[in-house]
Amino acid sequence: MNNHQNAIFHQITNFLKTPLALLGVDLKNFQFNKICHFANHPYLCKGLIMSKIGRRRTFLGVCIYTIAVIAFAIMALELKSFYLFCLATFLFGVTAATMNQFRFAAIESVDKNLNATATSVVLIGGLVSAFLGPELAILGKDWFDTAFVGSFLLLSVCFLFAFLLLWFYQSNQIPSIQQKQSGRSLRTIVKQPVFIIAISSATVGYVVMSYIMTATPMSMHIIDGFSLEQTKFVIQSHVIAMFLPSLFTPMVVKLFGLRKMMIIGIILYLACIVIGYSHSLHEYWAALILLGLGWNFLFIGGTSLLPHAYHENEKFKVQSINDFLIFAMQGIASLSAGWFVFNFGWEVVLLSTVPLLLLQLLVLWWWLRNKSN
Repeated sequence: MNNHQNAIFHQITNFLKTPLALLGVDLKNFQFNKICHFANHPYLCKGLIMSKIGRRRTFLGVCIYTIAVIAFAIMALELKSFYLFCLATFLFGVTAATMNQFRFAAIESVDKNLNATATSVVLIGGLVSAFLGPELAILGKDWFDTAFVGSFLLLSVCFLFAFLLLWFYQSNQIPSIQQKQSGRSLRTIVKQPVFIIAISSATVGYVVMSYIMTATPMSMHIIDGFSLEQTKFVIQSHVIAMFLPSLFTPMVVKLFGLRKMMIIGIILYLACIVIGYSHSLHEYWAALILLGLGWNFLFIGGTSLLPHAYHENEKFKVQSINDFLIFAMQGIASLSAGWFVFNFGWEVVLLSTVPLLLLQLLVLWWWLRNKSN
């Protein structure tokens, strides 16, 4: 069920890019993802809400909320107001933040040794959304006099379907005695090596991926002069490489273990930098494939390790901090990518990630050796 829900929720950012063209927005200079990154504002407060009313009620409430935001976006399209549409985009951040909790809901429904499998299944929904979102936007584009109104109505149908699926979701209940306990202090939790490894791996994975991926279209199309079709092919291949490996990532975990898989993820990132240093189309394509695969290994590894860092009555607090740090850093990386690539060039963009990757590699290697001892 979480796999279907993730596909429905995750398509929003893919879906909303197309209607911006109606409002006269230059998509080459206007980066829609910047709004989305900073629209993911409620990461900390959603943990408090879930701890009070539970995951199920939060998920159902966000479905209703999102349908209301869709109605607001339709009004912005009818009025042809770019600023109202940006506000609607910002409000979709609540949906995006809640969507990221699906992976934790899936993890909590299985044994700890199946954490990586549960995370992988949820991430496969991202692959579905990459194709479903734009298709819905195109399908409903001309249904009404105002373009894309039908597209948003189709999106609201998706959320009605998500509501029906989530109605049957049952989260694990925390015993009342544990609910009354506040748990350990954050200082105690964040000092744990497993917490540091989990959050640093997922954060480094997301930051490097978002930074290089955001710079790629600008480097390829604007600086190197590749066509939009060629650029689109490279980015689409990258998205597939991010999510499709989730089908076999659980087998990689069983073969190498989480720790070694994350080290492999770092090595894939370093290989991406070496290959991507050239400016040919094939090198861009191969580098972005490795970038997506490395992200998959690091993000699944970090997410699967995180539950080992908290007790049941601490999960909402820790999960919220985890997501806030990951996606805040991702937003900063995405915002800085354009400035770096235009002022210093593609090579500097790639090389600037090396110190961070080497540091994370040393941390993972140190932790692996300590665990072995």
